[in-house]
Amino acid sequence: MAGGPGRHLSRIVVAARPGAPTRGWLIAGPLRLPVALGRTGLKADKREGDGATPRGIFRPVRLWWRPDRGPFACSGLPATRITSDLAWCEDPSDRRYNRPFRRALRADGSGEPGDLLWRDDRLYDLVIEIDHNRRPRVAGRGSAVFIHVAREGFAPTAGCVALAPGDLRRLLARIGPRTRIVVG
Repeated sequence: MAGGPGRHLSRIVVAARPGAPTRGWLIAGPLRLPVALGRTGLKADKREGDGATPRGIFRPVRLWWRPDRGPFACSGLPATRITSDLAWCEDPSDRRYNRPFRRALRADGSGEPGDLLWRDDRLYDLVIEIDHNRRPRVAGRGSAVFIHVAREGFAPTAGCVALAPGDLRRLLARIGPRTRIVVG
């Protein structure tokens, strides 16, 4: 159901390749795009730090993007600029668990712990936030599960789905808030 303005795919599917649990395919309408998956493959019972990409049906929430790393990606999703102080809370004991927050700097120049979204390795130049463990948010059930840019050679992720930069831009043009992401 891709098409003109306001028309987005109703569903995309992510599946592991047989015999290669950290590699897979994302099928979005006529597109079949290679992806990297979590270092322990797909798992229905996702836990913080297990390295698995969660199985399930998810919704895209928003696009996070680095404005200094190229033009804005066309998307039907709400978009938020990534700034140098933006991080994602991965600490299950923190009230901000599985949420973005502004990292406060300490006197020595270090900051609060968290997964910085402003990265040198370009993995988070474009990030699709999905609604994994969002409502309800359960401590320890996994945080910062995104669709983002893949490492060189499609090395495994910490539990996300990762695509080549050009493929991620093509996907963004075809999805919106009502798209369902079927993983598994």
